[in-house]
Amino acid sequence: MLSNRVQRIKPSPTLGLSVRVNQLKAQGRDIINLGLGEPDFDTPQPIKEAGIKAINEGYTKYTAVEGLLNLRKAVVEKFKRENHLAYTVDQVLISLGSKQGIYNLAQAILNDGDEAIIPAPYWVSYLDIVLLAGGVPVTLSTDIKNHFKITPQQLSDAITPKTKLLILNSPNNPSGMMYSKQELMALGEVLKKHPSIVIASDDMYEHIQWTGENFCNILNACPALSSRALVFNGVSKTYAMTGWRIGYCAGPKEIITAMTNIQSQSTSSANAMAQMAAESALQGSQDCVEAMRRAYQKRHDFLVKALNEIPGVNCLASSGSFYIFPDFSEFMTRHQDIKDDLALAEYFLMKANVAVIPGSAFGVPNCMRISFVVEIDKLGEAVDRIKQLI
Repeated sequence: MLSNRVQRIKPSPTLGLSVRVNQLKAQGRDIINLGLGEPDFDTPQPIKEAGIKAINEGYTKYTAVEGLLNLRKAVVEKFKRENHLAYTVDQVLISLGSKQGIYNLAQAILNDGDEAIIPAPYWVSYLDIVLLAGGVPVTLSTDIKNHFKITPQQLSDAITPKTKLLILNSPNNPSGMMYSKQELMALGEVLKKHPSIVIASDDMYEHIQWTGENFCNILNACPALSSRALVFNGVSKTYAMTGWRIGYCAGPKEIITAMTNIQSQSTSSANAMAQMAAESALQGSQDCVEAMRRAYQKRHDFLVKALNEIPGVNCLASSGSFYIFPDFSEFMTRHQDIKDDLALAEYFLMKANVAVIPGSAFGVPNCMRISFVVEIDKLGEAVDRIKQLI
């Protein structure tokens, strides 16, 4: 009954964990969930008030598929102000979260058999988005030794005549690592030799970083790619607005138009009042962003130190996001009854009541994605539970 296409798709492991955690909590289990992929902060009050005002003023109808003009203007201004990138409003598409934007891109440019290069670790949806478009995901392996980043040589070796798309995510979910400008320039030199490859820069965690350096994406590092590169972002992580479901992207007009046409035959426009709230977020005070960033950094520093005190755990300090990606390879060598990261995550959940997501879900076995979207006292309790268990 089901199509071959949909049978290749796997349920999201992150959403699956959330369902399981809720089931265990309903049974009375005290689970500390470090598998979440969304901020624990509430949406800042001025942004909520903008959404409420929009409802009260009657912004409850359909909008243009590509999004409200004023929001697209705010996105253009944001890219100019913060990223030094110049776009016009007809190069911007508002979608139901950045995920839909990336899905639209895959549908717009991939033919059956086209290859999409995806560095691992990767966000769990990338592979299935490519598969749904008839494409072939080509994953590039990394590990803790190279800070979970691909090299120019790896990229060059992976490119074939069928390569159509490269997806870069920095700061990365799940590793938290961020490519430097020099690293992106080196990747850009490879891409300049292959003009048929479209580049998707997923910048969702742009504002959650603590390197001390200005954020840089592939277009900042290599402007020559602008005719075939798209930048994806949204308000979900930066402004704690995951449930509002507003993403945005900008890129070449021809591709944006195709993506808009696809969206017109699926969801049509994003929610009108959420768009108004997103406009307020982009144009209002950014003090809330810095306050959340500082809190994440404090939690990050605490958690990295605490985990590295556990024998057999190797945890790199991340550059940003609200994740760390510790390697448990040595730990599992010492505990041979735990065969892999899937078994280890199950062990932590059932014995320590701590939920984490195995690295296999992101293409890198023997690691764990650990989110620090709970207060520090809860992080400390989670680490204590794991220490007591082992």
